[in-house]
Amino acid sequence: MRKLLTVRGLRIEAQSGGGRWTPVVNGLDLDLDCGEVLGLVGESGAGKSMTGLALMGYARDGTRIESGKISFDGVAVDNASESTIRSLRGARIAYVAQSAISSFNPAYRIITQYMEVPVLREYRTKQQAQAEAIELYARMRLPQPETIGFRYPHQLSGGQLQRAMTAMAMSCQPDLIIFDEPTTALDVTTQVEVLAAIKEVIRLHNTAAIFISHDLAVVAQMADRVMVLRSGNLVECANTRTILKAPAQDYTKSLWALRNSRKPEIPPTDQTPLLSVANLTARYTQGGDVLNDVCLAVGKQRTVAVVGESGSGKSTLARVITGILPPRAGAVFLNGRALPPKLKMRSPQDLRDIQMIYQSADTALNPRQTIGTILSRPLKVHRGLKSSEIDARIKELLEMVELPSEFSPRYPGELSGGQKQRVAIARALAAEPQIIICDEITSGLDQLVAENILKLLLKRQKEFGLSYLFITHDLATVDAIADDVAVMYQGRVVDHGVRSKVLAPPFHKYTEELLASVPQMDPDWLDNLLKARAAG
Repeated sequence: MRKLLTVRGLRIEAQSGGGRWTPVVNGLDLDLDCGEVLGLVGESGAGKSMTGLALMGYARDGTRIESGKISFDGVAVDNASESTIRSLRGARIAYVAQSAISSFNPAYRIITQYMEVPVLREYRTKQQAQAEAIELYARMRLPQPETIGFRYPHQLSGGQLQRAMTAMAMSCQPDLIIFDEPTTALDVTTQVEVLAAIKEVIRLHNTAAIFISHDLAVVAQMADRVMVLRSGNLVECANTRTILKAPAQDYTKSLWALRNSRKPEIPPTDQTPLLSVANLTARYTQGGDVLNDVCLAVGKQRTVAVVGESGSGKSTLARVITGILPPRAGAVFLNGRALPPKLKMRSPQDLRDIQMIYQSADTALNPRQTIGTILSRPLKVHRGLKSSEIDARIKELLEMVELPSEFSPRYPGELSGGQKQRVAIARALAAEPQIIICDEITSGLDQLVAENILKLLLKRQKEFGLSYLFITHDLATVDAIADDVAVMYQGRVVDHGVRSKVLAPPFHKYTEELLASVPQMDPDWLDNLLKARAAG
């Protein structure tokens, strides 16, 4: 097999607040053959994404490629001119980012963005590129491939955008594609579709790939070989079956710790639920109903996990409960009392009792405010604390989420993803609520960080008697956090009850599909699933 990529002694550094450069990738060696798929696995901060970008001769702001040799098909990327690097990017080396929605230009149609590189490079005429785009959209299992490219990015779902971005990466039929966490934020059923489409296109064109993820089960479906990274260092490297069957290092074994976590089951009581919704129907200004006659209840000191694919209505349900989106019909009850449908109509106590933690701490925390300022606002608004009391309470809140008090003067940009999510949890706890709605708060976190966040939530639930409505698409998270489960599909609750009953046979048909779509630690799992679906 011809060697496509060789990396020796790659060292990448990041600049700290004081201007000091510190290593984030420490002398990494890497080899990739033509047509081979290599998985890069590890927790946040392991250096996976920085390594992937460095292979294209690129370093993010605040980082630099300090040393190392990168050879791509005989081209010394580390010493290449800017014109040479530009000739490689997009043409022979393509990149698929984690967030498709932020990678597309919202002002241009999908197919226009697909055609840009092959037409500018004169690899294809406009007509040829458009025809190939439609063919690739069909191979990527996108609906209505002849017309979907003429939509704008906001008119596609997350899974559809991810597949469209993969098709765009294939527009020049590159030798290497770097996939950077391409399925992290997708629900399990959509993830299967995206993984299957990626795998088919790679096989069809014999394209080499670097597949970056913190989920070893996902990487196992794609990669021939796996490299495990931690803190910029190589932990181990072996073919995929060896890594799964007999990992050499304890750290590798810990990467699927969350999948083995299970909250002890506590039987429900007959007391009045803390929160309940009755016959909720809601829609946005355009289109039909997003929620249809939804009913569910959250008991005191219990966690209800709401699961379902993208577009099933999970986040819309959260918006209705919090009063952001008034329902067309139905009502929300707190301690048996109907809440006003609109946020502005609710009392200060109503607003205090229901708090929300959002999926992306990056967008939920004001980047221009310090952590102390962010936490001080709910203390003033909901608790009415005076300035003399606030500093002491901020320190207590940071301790509650297991962050040092020295973080108070820092800005969100100085924290890791997991640390920012802990700040978001502290902000919700600051109001001393009765229930917290958690909307996909671990979807962008690696397995180890997610496990620690869930343990923190369980600890605070026991300490303060909290209830949680936990929105997620990850069924491993459901096992780790939930007492009860509500399964949503197309705006309706199709299954609801104690976790052990919902997630055990006999299943509702859609619940069974969700469970069957959870990747397993078996490199043949995806292929076998697709064969079974094709046969059945």
